[in-house]
Formats: sequence, C-alpha cells, structure tokens
Amino acid sequence: MTVMLDAEDVLALGPVAAVAAIRDALAGGLDPDGDVPRAVLPLANGQGLLMPAEAGGWFGVKVATVAPGNAARGLRRINATYLLHDSATLTPVAILDGVALTTLRTPAVAVAACLDRLRALADSSPRGLRLVVFGTGPQGEGHVHTVRAHVPVADVTAVTRRGGAAPAWADRHLAADDAAVAGRVRGADVVVTATSAREPVLDGRLVRDRAVVLAVGSHEPSVRELDGALVGRATVVVESRDVALREAGDVVLAVREGLLDPGSLVTMAELLGRGAAVRADRPMVVKTSGMAWEDLVVAVAAYRRGGGGRT
Repeated sequence: MTVMLDAEDVLALGPVAAVAAIRDALAGGLDPDGDVPRAVLPLANGQGLLMPAEAGGWFGVKVATVAPGNAARGLRRINATYLLHDSATLTPVAILDGVALTTLRTPAVAVAACLDRLRALADSSPRGLRLVVFGTGPQGEGHVHTVRAHVPVADVTAVTRRGGAAPAWADRHLAADDAAVAGRVRGADVVVTATSAREPVLDGRLVRDRAVVLAVGSHEPSVRELDGALVGRATVVVESRDVALREAGDVVLAVREGLLDPGSLVTMAELLGRGAAVRADRPMVVKTSGMAWEDLVVAVAAYRRGGGGRT
C-alpha cells in the first residue's frame, strides 16, 4: 500500500530527528558523491527538476517545478512531490509533500554539518547564541527553528532589502542599508544567508573568526551570497566537492578569484564520517546546494515515523 504523507505529516518529523537522520547516514558511510546529478528541464514557464537517489535499501525521486511568475499570481514559486520506493521490490511505498520535505531537510543538512561547532559556541555563550538571518522566507525561518531546536538562542536579527515588521521568529527586522546591520553581523555567532540575491549580501570582513555561516540561497555558478573575503579565510564545508564546484557560486567565484583553493574544501562525509577537524580560529562556512540523497534520507525518516517501512 502506498502511504500519503501531506505537509503536516512530513514536518511532524521535526528538526531534531531530521538532523539526526542526516548525521547518522553520513556516519554510516553514505557517499554523497554517489548521487546522480539533478536533471534540470527548461519549461515554457520555468524549470522542472528531477532528483533521484538510492541508498540504504530505498529509492526515491523528487519532482520539483520552479515558476518565477507565480509570485505575481499569489502562488508558490516552487512546488514538489516526492515518491519513495522499497529498493528490493521497486514498489512505491509513500508519496510525500515535496515542498515540506525540502523545507525540513535544507536546514537539517546545514545544522548537521555544523552541530558540533554550534554546541561549542553555546558552551561559551551561556545566554544563548546570537543569529543574523538574511532573508525572511521559509528557509530563513527554518534555519532559525533548526538551530534553536539544538542549542539555546538569545537573539535573532532578520535582514531584508527594505526591512519591516519583525517576523514571529525574530527579535527585529532591519533593512540591509541600516547602519545597525554591521554591528549585528560583527557580534553574531551564526549568520544565515537564505536569499534570492545574486551578489554578496554582507561584508565578509565583519564576520568574526569563531562564527558559523550557513549559506543556502544560491545554487548557480554565477550567483553568490558571500564575498571572496569571507570564503577565502573560512573553513568551507560542502556536501560534495564536485557539486560545489559545479553549482555553488559562493565557491566557484572565490576559486576563480584565486581566494579559495578547491582542495581545501571539507565535505560533510569527511567531517561526520571520517572525523575531519575544523579549525576553531576561522569562520566555518557551510555552503549547501541541495542534493537528492538528503531528500531520500529525510523522506525515509518521515515515512518510518508515520508507521511505515522497516526499522
């Protein structure tokens, strides 16, 4: 029987279990470089994306669409559906809401990569961590909730082009050109960039050496949210070197500028599966692009939580 998991069912997994699923998969030897590259199909009114993956006895595929014109229609820009199969029989076992799955897994991946660093920061910040979040969309909110689910958070500043009323998950909402933004970035333990910007959204020289930066907005080689000044002095953690050097403008452009050695990139598998060390005296940048194995791992966890599948 094929189970239907709607958005509420998927999100019920929660950020703690989603992060644990990602970390457990990598610690267990899952190889992100075994992923099949996503297929991007040009469509009349946007793009279609196919993201298949097989691991751990499961096969799944996400079918997503990106329609830039939907915002003017009051509709979602991105829509997605996920189909999960048992690898042994290749029979479908679940259909999941793909938008909810993406909303949950994207911050889970970023936090999974830096959780040890976040905990170390929290140990030295008894009042909680200070966050600055560029972007007030679902991913900005999702990253705050996922960080908060794992470590105490004292203060959250949201930053957008125009500013405005503070969202429920932030203490304040500043315009990007507000002079107060620089001070907030200087004092931040965690900076999240979850925007549609095509050029850097902050001065990387402001980020302190102990900070964590979670960069999730850009996934095109010519688009960046972070400048070379920050990427060049940070330890940069990526899901896959090949994917980062193909899709992540924050990485690609810094390499092109001669500010980042591609050989210095640290993969999540090296960090969580092989115990690679990350220097504490440099910013830690986690640059994610989104990969199919991540959807699969979190989809399986959501399916099992809902009472299906093997234990």
